[in-house]
Amino acid sequence: MNRIVDFMKRNYKIILLITALSAVLWSFVPSSKNEDPEKDKVLLELLTLVLEKGHYSPIAMDDEFSKNVYSKYLTAIDPTKRFFLQSDMDEFSKYETSIDDMIKNKDLTFFDLTNARLLKRIDESKDIYKSILSKPLDFSTNQMINVDYEKQSYAKSKAELTDRWVKQLKLSVLPSIIDKEKIEASKKEKDSIYVVKTFKEIEIESRENSLKSLNEYFDFIEKELDRNDWFSIFINSIVERFDPHTFYFSPDDKDKFDISMSGKFEGIGARLQKKNDAVEVSELISGGPAWRGKKLEAGDLIIKVAQGKEEPLDIAGMRLDDVVKKIKGPKGTEVRLTVKKVDGTLEVISIIRDEVETEETFAKSSIIDKNGEKYGIIYLPKFYISFDNKDERDAFKDVAIEIEKLKKQNIKGLIVDLRGNGGGSLETVVNMTGLFIEQGPVVQVKSPNRRPEILSDKDSKVQWTGPLVVMVDNFSASASEIFAAAIQDYKRGIVIGSKHTYGKGTVQNVIDLNQFVRGSSYGDLGALKTTTQKFYRINGGSTQREGVLSDVVLPDRYAFIDMGERDEKEALPWDKIEQASYKPVFSGFEPIIAKSKSRIDANEQFKLITENAKWIFERKDINEYSLNIDNFKKEIESSEEQLKKFKAISKFHNKLLFTSLPEETVVLDKDDLLKEKRQRWHEDMEKDVYIDEGVNILSDLKVYNEVKPVVQNKKKKLVRVD
Repeated sequence: MNRIVDFMKRNYKIILLITALSAVLWSFVPSSKNEDPEKDKVLLELLTLVLEKGHYSPIAMDDEFSKNVYSKYLTAIDPTKRFFLQSDMDEFSKYETSIDDMIKNKDLTFFDLTNARLLKRIDESKDIYKSILSKPLDFSTNQMINVDYEKQSYAKSKAELTDRWVKQLKLSVLPSIIDKEKIEASKKEKDSIYVVKTFKEIEIESRENSLKSLNEYFDFIEKELDRNDWFSIFINSIVERFDPHTFYFSPDDKDKFDISMSGKFEGIGARLQKKNDAVEVSELISGGPAWRGKKLEAGDLIIKVAQGKEEPLDIAGMRLDDVVKKIKGPKGTEVRLTVKKVDGTLEVISIIRDEVETEETFAKSSIIDKNGEKYGIIYLPKFYISFDNKDERDAFKDVAIEIEKLKKQNIKGLIVDLRGNGGGSLETVVNMTGLFIEQGPVVQVKSPNRRPEILSDKDSKVQWTGPLVVMVDNFSASASEIFAAAIQDYKRGIVIGSKHTYGKGTVQNVIDLNQFVRGSSYGDLGALKTTTQKFYRINGGSTQREGVLSDVVLPDRYAFIDMGERDEKEALPWDKIEQASYKPVFSGFEPIIAKSKSRIDANEQFKLITENAKWIFERKDINEYSLNIDNFKKEIESSEEQLKKFKAISKFHNKLLFTSLPEETVVLDKDDLLKEKRQRWHEDMEKDVYIDEGVNILSDLKVYNEVKPVVQNKKKKLVRVD
């Protein structure tokens, strides 16, 4: 341990408080990399020490831990089981219960063996796919493919592995053939003398495209990935066993993380997360090129990536960072994404990369007019704050300003829209909650082996005392859950949206690993994001795993699918502590909630959304596909036919009128881009059935507040908070 400075309790430097749930596409400048096994040993030693002393709930590094790391790591480097053979697994298996000891002894034998074998198998796979794609693929047989790779065994021989490659390549080429046939038919329809390409020509073209994509992918592996990249996968298979939000940042990853936190980057403006062997779009950044294009959606799975007019690259099995590198690029260049929509259909989406502006990550508001009655809505994408300069903008101050502007318009109720808000600053959410309640506890934060610390709003001023609705969804997490829970516990407003929020009740710190090493000759060691605290509602319950349960549940496409923290195997458990001392603002909203539920049950739009959600749920476990082209076409046609009835969902109009505040209108007249963004936002809200019900609830609350006594806040003055 002579290389490492003693780790003193509570003595590590807190770099940033973060709650980011997914990766952001950013610009990336590669740096030179030096491979050094001795550095890897130091890194293992250091990470073990920091996790044992700094993690909220460190777990024992024993045989069970070893088995889980073993499984997670091998799945991470060969998720589709297209490289390793069963004989490889038999050889690796002797290390299955020894990884814990090897970590403690800084023994890299297991990693070195598996990494060398993986690179060997990857190199052998080039001969396999090139041989398969050198001749026509037969789509007339009744072959089937199962893409539930997790339940599959490894191939027992090279012949069996080759057969898997054949099926996988057929599945990759089939959609391309069908798309090209449709294009040919469309050309013929427009031009009667056009000579349609034969099936043989289309098959050759599609097969050659797949060959080119695979060549690019394997070339990428060979030229762009080195030992450091593979070792990072191994490291994260270890640290992620502690919980899903503990993650090791290599030096390159840390640089990208810093860029993402600066709030300005060039790319498509989407947050991504790994989903089995594919990459899922978890969120679109408002104002970014993907958001403006209106085609890419949260929940889409990215299957292939193409640069401009080049042929698409199959990204199955690629690491998230590698996919990001392919999608990133300078402003003005084109990237084409082949995505699988939530309903199972495939679509190619072209996006011109651009600079994603931070302005669209800030709070924004609008006036809602319903039958001559004015209401307000504030959309908050995250609880932002500048950790370096507290005088800069933060969500608390911005929301306070927006409330004042809306109050001048004599609004009768307010919606705070936290859908898709992944969290942010703990300090900010405490202050923001104080805009709606009298001084009092907001959240409880607990460090290991310590009594909970109660974080309170100490300002007796109340910014908004009128009717309040908080909108959430499955992706509202962390700080969003703190706010929604506090509003719910105080009975200050009504929480509406998905059945439950994400369920992230933990706090992470990013720890610079270099600070623990004296006179290091190993260069930058990177950083560790690790869970150091849990937070609890003022009623004592945790939001961990469970999330915040909406007072009014609004049907959505994920209504029957378990999403969020509860779906993570390594997530910390739910628990409860003693509740804080607080008094509810109102006695309860039971009549309002019951009235809303009756409206929802009778609403045809919600009925259709529920039916769509059931259809999606029924299809989510479909893992078998026919490789017979006729049967494959029938499956596509059947899905498209069923989807027709759900198109009415996107045609809904709530008949509400949305207008910008007078102060903003002056700015919009001078800024065409911002004006376009606001118009787009208003158009989206006009199609939003959830906002429609939110306004209905505000209308009911307006009457309710007039007759229902307030438990506290009777003498509150409406004072601006700057």
